[in-house]
Amino acid sequence: MNTPDYLERLANRNRFGVRPGLETMRAVLGHLGNPEREIAAIHVAGTNGKGSTVAFIDSVLRAAGLPCGRYTSPHLVWFNERICVNGEPVNDDVLQAASDEVEAAEKTLPPDVPPATFFEMATAIAFCVYRKQGIRLVVLETGLGGRLDATNVVEPLLSVITRIGLDHTEVLGDTLEKIAFEKAGIIKPNRPVVVADMPDEARAVVVARARELNAPLHDARNCSGSILLPSGRQGSKMLPLLLETPSRRIGKIQTPLAGAYQLENIATAATALEVAGELLGMEISDQAFRDGFANVVWPARFQTLCESPVTILDGGHNPDCAQGIKNALKAARFKGPTAMVAGFCAGKDIGAFLQILAPLMARAWAVETASPRTESPGVVASLMRRHGIREVETAAALPAALDAARAWALEHNGRVLVCGSLFLAGEVLRIFNAVPWSPQTRGRDGNEALK
Repeated sequence: MNTPDYLERLANRNRFGVRPGLETMRAVLGHLGNPEREIAAIHVAGTNGKGSTVAFIDSVLRAAGLPCGRYTSPHLVWFNERICVNGEPVNDDVLQAASDEVEAAEKTLPPDVPPATFFEMATAIAFCVYRKQGIRLVVLETGLGGRLDATNVVEPLLSVITRIGLDHTEVLGDTLEKIAFEKAGIIKPNRPVVVADMPDEARAVVVARARELNAPLHDARNCSGSILLPSGRQGSKMLPLLLETPSRRIGKIQTPLAGAYQLENIATAATALEVAGELLGMEISDQAFRDGFANVVWPARFQTLCESPVTILDGGHNPDCAQGIKNALKAARFKGPTAMVAGFCAGKDIGAFLQILAPLMARAWAVETASPRTESPGVVASLMRRHGIREVETAAALPAALDAARAWALEHNGRVLVCGSLFLAGEVLRIFNAVPWSPQTRGRDGNEALK
């Protein structure tokens, strides 16, 4: 099947690059009749954990019987993943119609309004899809930052800010305080905001902004959870835990997002869900929490792809992600050695990422990602060695590296960790036939807009 027209036109917009600001979005949406004003948005920003948090919130809301949209980025395999209705990516016909509508509106704008970027166009398409599909409740993830992000045209039901760390420093600033200022830009006057656990210097900025705008602040640290370690062989595909909010004890839940770091995201999602329930005038039942967490779909987050050998995929690509992966690996209490298959995009803090994980690695393979911005395997291999991994190889192709790493793991009763890039994660999901959404007839969408 040929690439749909709307995807070809979207890809051409990459030449406009990343352009923070809301001028174009407001102009385009105004000519569309402001579809963003027709939704109640749970608006989520943050450096790490925001995608998982969005997925948890969406899944529980649907388990509670509420029609719900989910807007996320980037996609792993198909653009359609970004725009979901009731848990399923919308089809190409729906996206084509919405794209045509947005492009027609853009053509009516004055010549001094800059053309929409890839992400601005995608966001406007999402708002049109939700209007056409009759979806009024949407869990909406920011793309980059918050204050000047294309999604920040909504007046949200509530805002959520997940853990803040150093990433995209060339755009958002080189300190936690500067990045927190950008993320806190999604907080709106008199609208509640849920704040996850995060470094104190970032939290101080977020709290100050909430006070300035008289936004009621809900601290996700008041929601407690504890992991119940599974008794079977590690590499388990479910994470069992106990969950308690300030208002109730939900008790035992389990989730296929099995990394120990998800406990923080679960607490943030649970807090946001209780606030949302109050605002919507309904109580979300304990059973909806249990069903939603158990049935959430969000691949490439400490995902066990197979058990023999245990092969784990995580799209984490910054130092905070590496620390989360390290904690998850240790919590799994696996007794054998670990091999790494890793590829990165250039410009990421690869050294800091590898410095955190290298002490746990007995062997490593450096690979390219499917991005035009990929770092060369030779550079990655050099950094692996510099940070203490003794046995390192480069691989000309990802499948060959996976085969070699898994053969090594079988021989040494070990496991394999694949990490470093969401580009890489998408390729691995295809190789393992582990893409969770309905099969598409076309191949992977080429997407240099993935971050």
